This record gives sequence, structure tokens and C-alpha cells, in this order.
Amino acid sequence: MAAIATTHLCFIPRNPTNILQFHSLSKSTLFIPNIYASASIARFSSSVSPFKSNNVKPLDRLCRLTCNTTSSTVSATTKNYEFSDGSYEVELRLPLGNLDIHSSKDIYVDADGTSLTVRVQRHGSFITLIETNNLFDKIKPAETIWYIDEDQLVINLKKQDPELKWPDIVESWESLTAGGIQLLKGTSIYIVGDSTEVNQNVAQELALGLGYTPLNTKELLETFTKQTVDSWLLAEGFDSVAEAEGAVLESLSSHVRAVVATLGGQQGVARRADKWRHLYAGFTVWLSQTEAMDEDSAKEEARRHIQDGNLAYSKADVVVKLQGWDADHARSVAQASLHALKQLILSDKKLPGKKSLYIRLGCRGDWPNIKPPGWDPSAEAHASATT
Repeated sequence: MAAIATTHLCFIPRNPTNILQFHSLSKSTLFIPNIYASASIARFSSSVSPFKSNNVKPLDRLCRLTCNTTSSTVSATTKNYEFSDGSYEVELRLPLGNLDIHSSKDIYVDADGTSLTVRVQRHGSFITLIETNNLFDKIKPAETIWYIDEDQLVINLKKQDPELKWPDIVESWESLTAGGIQLLKGTSIYIVGDSTEVNQNVAQELALGLGYTPLNTKELLETFTKQTVDSWLLAEGFDSVAEAEGAVLESLSSHVRAVVATLGGQQGVARRADKWRHLYAGFTVWLSQTEAMDEDSAKEEARRHIQDGNLAYSKADVVVKLQGWDADHARSVAQASLHALKQLILSDKKLPGKKSLYIRLGCRGDWPNIKPPGWDPSAEAHASATT
């Protein structure tokens, strides 16, 4: 099997701004400068009345969306809308209520890629019904259709990927966790990085959101040995603790639907490049503390780590760059991680199946170039040493 280009990057600085995406490192890459605000930016007019669902076709569900925005000119509001996924297209129904809109000339719909803006003209001024640059996935803007159905504006958006089920119109924590379940197909997630505390906090949020089992190797080690990791380090050193964590990860490698927080720093097995064979059993997320002040610096830092290969964490599937840390915002980091994992899996939908195959063959360390059954890594290492 051919090598798989991994490493999707997410950069989260201290100051909240809009969501941006970029491509670099010869791979699909992500920049989310938004730790202190909702990662999904959508704006609804507060002047729109709740709609009546008269004469509408059955829908998957009725949604209520709470919209948070960092803009001081738009207040956070809660509005009703109807959303359904019809495989090849998604349908959004927005209430026109008492706006008294009867002509299509009074409606402005702009759809492009992952953005959607809807405005209506009333008494010579425009009212924004929805504005988002964060649709759940990409659409085909040229095939957008919209029309008025009594007191509702109906918008049909053609999906670029008809196989992907949209849980909601926008990408949010709720839609990412629902969509993540269908994409991950039970594959576990391993959180690595220099801070055990950060790893544990983010892993807990991910597990709660996905309905996965939260596990952390620190707790498992301390329960088994009846001593703290700190006292163990003092008594036997980093290598002893890392070796024990490796044994724990081996036992967890066959587990599905788990989010595993690993030990951070020198004590962790993830810091050792030759100890990743069982981490490859799941999708790995590297939570990387950075001093980078902007996206360009973060990209350059990630590129350097990947090219050098000196840091074992660079083996991770997903990189989340953290400029500072606050436990109160663990969900924002978890959401960024899920977004990057979503992009990774959408770039190669066979990845969950390949992870499953890797586990069934015994986690032999041959990721991503999985060898045929019967391949013996020790025999290959011996042959290399004698040549």
C-alpha cells in the first residue's frame, strides 16, 4: 500500500478571529484562530419571526441553533429553521414570518464553497437572515436552487460529496461530533503532546462528544502500580515509565470507540519514535504548544517538524497548534481536533478501514505501508542489520 500523507494542521492563537483555511505542506491544512469563540460563525437577524411548518414535506429533524459571534454589531440570537439531508443535496428552510416578502427580487442568496449568505430587502434596507462561512462541507454553488414556499424561503444546496451525511447546515461542536461518528467508524483516537494535563482535558471532551470511552494512561498506570507517576519517575526514571505506558497502549490497541490521553513530555512513550507501533492503531492528535504568533509561523514550524522528523510527535495524523492553554476552553481544542480529523478522513475515506486492518494484523509497526500477512518485522530488522 502506498504511503499516506498525514499531518493536518490546526493553529489556535490567544485572540479570537474568524475561521480561515489554507493549504500548505503539500497536504490539506487547517488554521483555526478561534479558541475563545464558537468555531462555527453564523448570524441570524433578530427581527425574523418563528415560522409555521404549513404544507412542508417531512424533514429529518427540526433544528434550533444558538449562534455565537465575536462581532460587536451582531448580537447572539436563537432562531428556528428546518434542515434536511437528501443524500445528493441538503435543504434549508428559513422563516420569512412577518417580513411580507412576496417577490424573489427582494431576496439575495449567495452560496460559495463552504459559505452561505441570505439577505432580504424590506423598506429599502437589507436584513440578514443567515451568514456563515462554515457550512458543514463543500457545496456546488452553481447548482444552488431557492424559492419561496408560503412564508418560508427554501434553499437547496448540492453537496460535493453525496456520501457524507450532513448532521446540520453549519459545522459546530454538535454537528462535528455527530458527523465524526459516521466518519471514524469506531476507530479510537490517541491524544499526544508535551502536557499530560492538556491531553487529558481534551481527550475527556472528545470522548463525551463522540460517546466514546475516555481513557488515560496516567490513571491506568497509577491504578495498576498503586503509586503516582511522579514517584515512579523519581524511583526508576523516564525510560521505566515509558516502557510501562507502552505495555498499556499495547493492551488498548485492540479497543474501539475510545479516546486515550497519553503521558506528556519525556515520560511519555509518544516522545519515542520507535515506540509508535500501537499508537498507529488509532488516529493520533498532537496537541503542540507553540510560540508562533501567526499562521505563517505556525505553518513553518509544522513544516520543519515534519521534514526533520526529529520529533516523534510529528508522526501524528493531526497537529493542533496551541498558543497558550486554558482548561475552560478544552472543548474549542477538541472541536478543532475533530475538524482536522474530518478533513483527514474525507481526503481518504479508506483510512478507518486501514486502521482496522493494521490492528487485525497485529500492530506490527508497518504503518502506513501495511505489509502482507506473515510479514515479520523482527526478521526484516535482522536482515537489515546483517547487510
